[in-house]
Amino acid sequence: MPAPVSRLTAPTARSGRRARAVRIGTVVTGTALVAGALMATPAVAAPPRAVDPYNPDFGPNVTIYSPDTPVDEIRADLDALHAQQVDAEMSTNRQAVYFLPGQYGSTADPLQVKVGYYTEIAGLGASPEEVTVHGAVEVYNRCLADGGTGNCLALVNFWRTISNLSIDIQTPDRGCRSGADFWAVSQAVSMRRLDISGGNLSLMDYCTAGPQYASGGFIADSRLPFVINGSQQQWLIRNSEVAGWSNAVWNQVFSGVVGAPDEAGFPNPPYTTVDQTPVSREKPYLYVDDEGRYNVRVPAAQRDTSGISWGAGETAGRSIPITDFYIATPSDSVKDINNALARGQHLILTPGIYDVAQSIQVKRANTVVLGLGHATLTAVNGAVPLEVKDADGIVVAGVTIDAGAQLSPVLLRVGSPNGNKKLDAQNPITLSDVYFRVGGPHVGKSTTALEVNADDVLIDHTWVWRGDHGVEGFDPNNGVNGDTQRWNTNTGANGVIVNGDDVTATGLFVEHFQRYNTLWNGENGRVILYQNELPYDPPSQADWTQPNGTLGYPGYKVADHVENHQLDGAGVYVFNQNNPSIITANGFEVPEAPGVKLHHIMTVNLSAGTVQHVVNGVGGQADATNTGAPQFVVDYLTP
Repeated sequence: MPAPVSRLTAPTARSGRRARAVRIGTVVTGTALVAGALMATPAVAAPPRAVDPYNPDFGPNVTIYSPDTPVDEIRADLDALHAQQVDAEMSTNRQAVYFLPGQYGSTADPLQVKVGYYTEIAGLGASPEEVTVHGAVEVYNRCLADGGTGNCLALVNFWRTISNLSIDIQTPDRGCRSGADFWAVSQAVSMRRLDISGGNLSLMDYCTAGPQYASGGFIADSRLPFVINGSQQQWLIRNSEVAGWSNAVWNQVFSGVVGAPDEAGFPNPPYTTVDQTPVSREKPYLYVDDEGRYNVRVPAAQRDTSGISWGAGETAGRSIPITDFYIATPSDSVKDINNALARGQHLILTPGIYDVAQSIQVKRANTVVLGLGHATLTAVNGAVPLEVKDADGIVVAGVTIDAGAQLSPVLLRVGSPNGNKKLDAQNPITLSDVYFRVGGPHVGKSTTALEVNADDVLIDHTWVWRGDHGVEGFDPNNGVNGDTQRWNTNTGANGVIVNGDDVTATGLFVEHFQRYNTLWNGENGRVILYQNELPYDPPSQADWTQPNGTLGYPGYKVADHVENHQLDGAGVYVFNQNNPSIITANGFEVPEAPGVKLHHIMTVNLSAGTVQHVVNGVGGQADATNTGAPQFVVDYLTP
């Protein structure tokens, strides 16, 4: 494949800053190129790797633009990248695109960018206001029928990121799409630290043929214009400002949002509004300082907050020079990565696929692990790809973790299973935009995807997914129903197990696991927005029945011994397409304890299968007689 061509442009006005623009070439970074790369164990550990603070080497899959780069060149590059990634749902390519502080595009010549799979678009300013795109940064529906003109939807528009910039919407002469920035996405898509003005933000693409469905998304720390929710089935917006909001489908959740709609009419419309976010920490971000040096800003944890973190100045927290990071590539060994972490370095994972046959271990307090461009760790030989030990303030952000073909006990373990170390509640271990896949691009096997044993952990946006579709090596000609085969081949018993106390999750999306999608064993758990689809593929009722005879497993289970737990805004969906006769007794199961409170929860049938009750035998039945009609429970408060 041809390599990208590097092109240096003139320095920007800021003293010492090096402006760089890399033209996108055809770059393939994947398992075939890096297989075994993280399995090697060198006899001698590599010495610390020097990092140029003004021009760090982030590898061939990172593109950095200067405001001096001609707009038509940026446009051509990013159009080519989008064409490469728009249908690349199960590909191995990973890309990050960054903009140095300045202005890009104009009213007369707008820069309109479309974002495909596994692509991160971000500004490199200390504030979102330092990088402005005059134009649009968008995702449209994919049209999957009739030669690209029919069955247009966003239900599988996963795995992309936009952050830390301003968008001055300039969309003249676009017909139906004029006057709006379109962000038609579903799970594992993050929008953070944006300042959008000049038009509307639409979370659906209403300008294509139907059905125009979209399902899931996340916005944080952003100042937004009027927002058109449209067909989005569920959404979380956290610690932001909105000028207005229209439409809702099943559960639209607002936490610490200035301008959020009132929830008083629930479920018509189905808004859930939490005035202040109980625990939050914004995701770390790259930025370039006034002297041209690269840093990573690590926001501080906050309690009981609303609104944006950057409105009155710099986001509270600390800055880490880029020279304090080990900048890893897929060719680096786990031994070298772990040695760097043990030396006290932080870790950046550049875009690519990392095959991991022994655990990356994060042990030191306040260590930051930051993935760029959806960097992906894939388990090899049944390894646990990532372990976070019991230490204050560790942050893992922007990392995707995949199961491999041999069974892993867990994909990410946070805290020791038998640990009893008391951690600082004001400086929680934090997971931001950490995604999990069991299957999809290849066969995957894991007993549990995410296991949280430590106390006072913050999970800020995760999608934990056992693949309901994908490549996975199935032979469509072998006479075996693909979903039946998937049940036995693509195995994942549990999605999330929380054993720690005082764990908070803002944006917990978990889908399709074969036993418990979420099992919460710890005390004082708090979850704001939970979205779940039960597995599509149990072959029979016997395969989907608990040992005690209960029909099915709830999509959300709080253990019987728990005395305090709070959940705000949650849905469990059923689509037993492999066997529509399958029954699940309850979408939610919780102990009958005064401190357990569920607020605004629902179940819904997506056209196959039955959930008999919403929670603990309460609430209507979701089945084929009421497809698409949620069964709501406004509040479930036990005596």
